[in-house]
Amino acid sequence: MALSDRTVLVAGLGVSGAAAARVLLARGARVLLADAAEPPAVAALTAAGAEWLGASAEVAVGTDLVVTSPGWRPDAPLLVDAARRGVEVIGEPELAWRLRGEPAAPWLAVTGTNGKTTTVTMLEAILRADGRRAVAAGNVGRPLVEVVTETDEDGAPAYDTIAVELSSFQLHWSSSLAPAAAAVLNVADDHVDWHGSAQAYRDAKARILRYAPVAVADAGDPVAAALVAGHPRPVTVTLGEPAPGQLGVRAEALVDRAFADDPAGEVLLERGDLQVPGPHNTVNALAAAALARAAGVPAEAVGRGLAGFRGGAHRNVRVATVAGVDYVDDSKATNPHAAGASLAAYPRVVWIAGGLLKGADVDPLVAAVAPRLAGVVLLGRDRDELARSLARHAPAVPRVEVPSGDDDTVESVEGEAPGRTAEETMRLVVAEAARLARPGDTVLLAPAAASMDVFTDYAHRGRAFADAVRELG
Repeated sequence: MALSDRTVLVAGLGVSGAAAARVLLARGARVLLADAAEPPAVAALTAAGAEWLGASAEVAVGTDLVVTSPGWRPDAPLLVDAARRGVEVIGEPELAWRLRGEPAAPWLAVTGTNGKTTTVTMLEAILRADGRRAVAAGNVGRPLVEVVTETDEDGAPAYDTIAVELSSFQLHWSSSLAPAAAAVLNVADDHVDWHGSAQAYRDAKARILRYAPVAVADAGDPVAAALVAGHPRPVTVTLGEPAPGQLGVRAEALVDRAFADDPAGEVLLERGDLQVPGPHNTVNALAAAALARAAGVPAEAVGRGLAGFRGGAHRNVRVATVAGVDYVDDSKATNPHAAGASLAAYPRVVWIAGGLLKGADVDPLVAAVAPRLAGVVLLGRDRDELARSLARHAPAVPRVEVPSGDDDTVESVEGEAPGRTAEETMRLVVAEAARLARPGDTVLLAPAAASMDVFTDYAHRGRAFADAVRELG
């Protein structure tokens, strides 16, 4: 992609936007910067030659290309103006694809409403077990523009395979990505406020498959399975006995019948050797295995990579066992679909839930998990919606609501003080959960909601939970 003498406007200067601007400057482009407020990255970028436009609602005259951050919605005035003027708008992953060095490392790409990060990091572990110079990047880890332009001491590309996580936001602004294999794990209604409709969200997810020679999906997810059904090389994963063209589970072993030479299949891993719990993580492992097998990774390396995988922070991590009760942090379960998968991993749960539901319907989730609930502790702005659903579907389950310290619209629980910090709120939540739990139960933080009403982000919420649990012990 020739950039010298071209003017590129970078809209949004978060991690990916700042990285894109740095790479564009290094490639000789004239770089313009726009954002709602001036972030710290602007000083270094302008010192390197970029021009700061501020909160511009119009594309500067002479702009050849706009690179937008995933947080910017398509209806942002600057992006609408670019479309009106006929200026192409792309995202940072699309820019990275166009900037790849030669020989270009293949991308193995993953999207889905839930499970993306776990699957991509599983895939990274498998690729490294096979001796490849691999990295997980994109919506997880480092920006792709940094990864594809990095070189070793000999000037060759630093990586020979890239495990790529892509969000629906990133895919919306991607037009030519052609991964060597791609997976859509699942599709549940999410981010409708950004995309405008559930169909537009699904269409964005489907973009990952357009130019991929191998398309992978969970056979148990009807939307994802439908997206790959018409593909020339569909591969599905299942928790049951795999049919030809599938990866699945046979006699408690993960088996490949899609890429194996033996028609009966090839064993990849005993299920008991997988260190992350829950059926959803078995599906994630099978999807990661399918992508790796599509890239020629032998079964033995797939098994070693998966057996050594320990999971990411705040994703079904057991924090401690106190008085016979397991305390598990799945703060990353930020929507009902993810929370349902998490709850399915445990037979009897005291569930900690609530936050920003983003318009999601929680009724199907609550109805499905009601039989395994030993108690529920609710927090966050939209806890009333969960409380009403629990009253309909699990009226006998003990339930406690813990308002945040600045919430004066709900009767306070004992010990509440105005202005209570997020950490103090979580300590009270954990104490209430401990009171409801019995030996053998699991206290599970799987909020089904975003965190930014009380906490900085899901990681802050998870850390506060872990700290509160350790204080119990």
